[in-house]
Amino acid sequence: MSNTKKMLIEVARQLFAKNGKKDVTMNDIAEASKKGRRTLYTYFNNKEEIYKAVIDKELDKILERMKLVSLQKNEPDVKLTNHILTHLDAVKDTVNRNGSLRADFFRDIFEVERKRRKIDIQEISLIRAIVAEGIEKNIFKKMDIDLSSIIIFYAIKGMEVPYIRQNISSEFEKNKNSIVEFVFMGIKKKQF
Repeated sequence: MSNTKKMLIEVARQLFAKNGKKDVTMNDIAEASKKGRRTLYTYFNNKEEIYKAVIDKELDKILERMKLVSLQKNEPDVKLTNHILTHLDAVKDTVNRNGSLRADFFRDIFEVERKRRKIDIQEISLIRAIVAEGIEKNIFKKMDIDLSSIIIFYAIKGMEVPYIRQNISSEFEKNKNSIVEFVFMGIKKKQF
């Protein structure tokens, strides 16, 4: 991706975050980027297309944070704990960083979910590798790795909206290790 296109996406993200998608025009993006409309239209046909590029970029940032966790040299149970916490914090940070765009994410949840499918598959693969390693190292119970990875992923994903909307955020922060431990109780072997 060219530096110009990256810059246009970031400028659009900032404008969407400040004003909301509805109140930003292609002219606004061209002006704020100090590039002409011609340059903007070279890369994007319309505002919806640049909005989708913003979502893609934000989702890629979330996935990158989780990939870093999977590269850690920790034991699988620690790595999975870190994965869960990183997932929730990365999603929350992304939504909160985007200000007015936050409302658009919730309003356009079907579009966001459609865009998320590609990183969801990659995240399930990361979880699968952690679970497989945990079983191999005798830290996790023997189980169907694929099914367990999907269940863990959707359990994490199910906590996102309340966490982002702050309904459980302060309680989650105080109790996040207990919540993660609860998720683990079904897969971690008992230590005697």
